[in-house]
Formats: sequence, structure tokens, C-alpha cells
Amino acid sequence: MTSTSDLDCSRESFTSDCSSKHCTPSSSPPKTLTLDEVMESARDLSNLRFAHEIIVNHNFHLEPDSLPQDSLWKVVRDNVHKAFWDILESELNDDPPEYGQAIRLLEEIREILLSFLNPGANRMRTQIMEVLDMDLIRQQADNNAVDIQGLSSYIITTMGKMCAPVRDEDVKKLREGTDNVVTLFREIFRVLDLMKADMVNFTIDNLRPVLQRQSVEYERAKFQSILEKTPNPLDHTTSWIKSVLEELLSANIPTEQTQGKGQRALPGPFQILNAAFLRILTWDYDKSPLPETWMTDEARLREIQRKLQQCQAVNEVLLIVYSTVGGPIQGLPSLSDRLKRMTSVLLDGMHGPDFNLKEALEGVSAQICCELNKSLTERNYPALTPALQATLTGQICGITERDNPIRTLVEDRVQQYYMALICDPKPQAKLEQVPAGLTAIKPELAFMGAKFISLVNYNKTVYGPFYADIIRKLMFSSSPQAGNPPQNVAQDSVTSN
Repeated sequence: MTSTSDLDCSRESFTSDCSSKHCTPSSSPPKTLTLDEVMESARDLSNLRFAHEIIVNHNFHLEPDSLPQDSLWKVVRDNVHKAFWDILESELNDDPPEYGQAIRLLEEIREILLSFLNPGANRMRTQIMEVLDMDLIRQQADNNAVDIQGLSSYIITTMGKMCAPVRDEDVKKLREGTDNVVTLFREIFRVLDLMKADMVNFTIDNLRPVLQRQSVEYERAKFQSILEKTPNPLDHTTSWIKSVLEELLSANIPTEQTQGKGQRALPGPFQILNAAFLRILTWDYDKSPLPETWMTDEARLREIQRKLQQCQAVNEVLLIVYSTVGGPIQGLPSLSDRLKRMTSVLLDGMHGPDFNLKEALEGVSAQICCELNKSLTERNYPALTPALQATLTGQICGITERDNPIRTLVEDRVQQYYMALICDPKPQAKLEQVPAGLTAIKPELAFMGAKFISLVNYNKTVYGPFYADIIRKLMFSSSPQAGNPPQNVAQDSVTSN
């Protein structure tokens, strides 16, 4: 939820032309960027995405790289690695052995082990540097006196002291490993990669509370830094809010305040912003990119949209079934649950590029008719006639049309539900209050509603000052449709929410 201090900041930005620098987008003119500036901006964006993921996703952890089995990258990587290990094996099998590759591996292992140490672990650091003394090992190599087995044994013992408990079994297998030096080194590096991921995730877990305490200030400052290095910043965000404002002005709907007689009333800033947030829920990613202020949440928004659309389709199917068949199947929760699960399974993956929705709905219709006939005959009702089954199939397949009345009804009520959540200062109390006709997908709506509102409220808190600045400029700089209202109108609107 938006804190009082952030709302105050938003109000100040909305009603003043001299907002503080960290709260408003940079107004410097577009400039030609150097390569260094582009790279710095890319690093800032990467840091912002990474920090945001840590803050909002409590289950976020890094995993070691794993490429798909049939991918070209995996083939290339495996071939390069095989060539490297083949060279190492060839060198060690020479007479006398060649230790060039092996020494480079030992040096890399030493640096990895040192990276695991805390700043105060001077004793362990000294020991590692003494045992894995590269100058001494090179001298031993010149005299063919390198004890590879002894060094690998020390490395494995040291790894056992440093690793997380979850890696104890992997280290144990290294101790019991083969006498083949190349295979042993390959396994050592595999476990070291796992340990590096463990160390990163440990750092993330410790960093998360710090980031969460300073998340709003950090993300806002980092976003401002990106804007200052980017030509035409916030173009997509401005277009998004502008299109919503134009839609509200043309819709002639009740607004938060009215102007003088004979003038068209302006929608209030919170009304504009709430309508804009609702549009994010149904964003068409094929037509335009998301606003810049939502770029760190795109994957989450897409997932919510996909699940919501699938739930809507399931609800539409169930509404058609119960309105068509009527009384004989009313009041049977177990049947409703079976039909819901069946439809959900058959529509799973409906957003895939190769998914044929109409064919899937025909399959849904056939399965539903079979399930209904089974339920009806078990309770001594007549089975569905062929004509009624054909009608049911036609109506279910009809939801693929955008102007289908059942589809329009469900989509409108879902929009009403989410708008109520967005507008309510305590949305958690409204999660279970779904509109009539959506009861079948109530748990899913509440679950996705909680996730979406969490994203909206956090986004509003971080980027509220940017939105306020954009809305103020759109509403008060020059508006041929509504004229130029006095500044105190906007202030009244903001402070009333």
C-alpha cells in the first residue's frame, strides 16, 4: 500500500512545477549517447530488474546454467568442454607429462575457493595460498614432481569445509571418486559451480531484507538514473496514460469533479491512474510494448493475463452449460468441479502459438456432453438429445468470437471486479466478493487479484511521482477538450483520495 510520505511526494509532484529531481522524470532534451553511456544504462536496467525480482519474488534464487537437451548452445558448449578435457587428458598422458592445462585449472580453483571466504578468514586464506602456490607448482612441474592426487585431495577437503550442508553428499562422492584425474577435475568443477550458486543465493537471502527496507527509494533512484541516460524517456508510459485520459473524456462517464457550466468535466488523476492500471491487465503485447514503469514486471503480468483468460474461458463454458441444460444439473457441486477441472485441463496451453482454440472447445464440448449424460442417466434423467448436444457445442465454440454475449458478459464482470480492487484502499477485504456469474472461478480470481493488486500498489508507490508529473502535464498544459482548469482542482482531487 502507498505510504503517507509517498502520497505526499506524489501530491507535491502533481501540483508543483518544481518537484525534486528524484521524483520526476528528467526533462533534459534528447541527446546522442556514447557507447559507454548505453552500456552504463544497460547495467542500471539490469541492476533494477535484479533488485526488483529479489524484492517482489520471495522464492527468487539463481540456478546453475542448464541448457535444453536439444539446443544448439548445449551442443556447442559440450563440444568445447569435451575438447578442453581431451587436451588435458592428452597432456597428462604424455611422457613426461605436460602440466600447462592442469596448472591453469588449479589456479582457477584457487581463485574460486578464495572467493568463498569471508573477509576475516585470514588463516584459511593463507593456507590455500600456501598449498596452491602456483610458483611452487610450476617449479614442481618442471621437475615432473607435481602431486596431482595430493592437491586434489586438499581441494576436496577444503570444499567440504566451505560448502552448504546440501552439498555434503556431492563432496562425499568426490572423496570416493575415480583415480582418473580428468574425471575428478570435471566433477570438482561441477560441484564448485553448485557451491557458487549456493553462495549467490545465500547473499540474495541476506540482501533481501535490506532491499525491502529501501526498495522504493532504490528503485525510484535507479529508474531516474536510467531516464537521464535515455532519449525520449517515458514515451510509452505517457502514451498509455494519454490514451486512458482521452478514453475517459470521450466516454462521458461520472467524474471526480466538474468544471464550470458549459465545459466538459475532467476526470480526476486517481480515476485516470486506476483506469490505466486496469488496462495493464488486458494489455495487447503484440501491438505495443509495456509502459517503461512496468518493464520489470512484464513476465508476472503476462502470467496473470494468461491465467485470467483461461479462467474466463472456463467460466464462459460453465455458464453456457448450466444455462442450456438447466435444472437437472443444478445443485451438484461435485459435477461442477469435474466439469471445471476437465475444461481447465483441455484448455491448458491455450495461449501457445500452435494451439487451436476452436478444436479444443469442440473437444471440451464432447467431453462435457459425455459427463452430463453419465450424470443424468445415473439420476434417472433422460440423456441430452443430439439437437441439444449440437446446440451446446455451437454455443461453447462461439466464445472464440470477440462479440460473443457470454464472453462479453464475463469479461465485463471480471473488469468490474478488478476495478473494485484497484479503487479500494483495503482490497484484501474485497477479494472474495466476486460479481454474480463468476462464482465458479472465485478462488482463481481471488488468487490472481491478490497478486495483481500487490504489483499495482508497489508500482504506484515507486512510480507515483512520475505518473503525477505526466498526468499534470497532460491535463493542465494544453487541453483543447477541457480547457485549462486551475491548479487547486487537481490538488483537491489528489488529497480527497
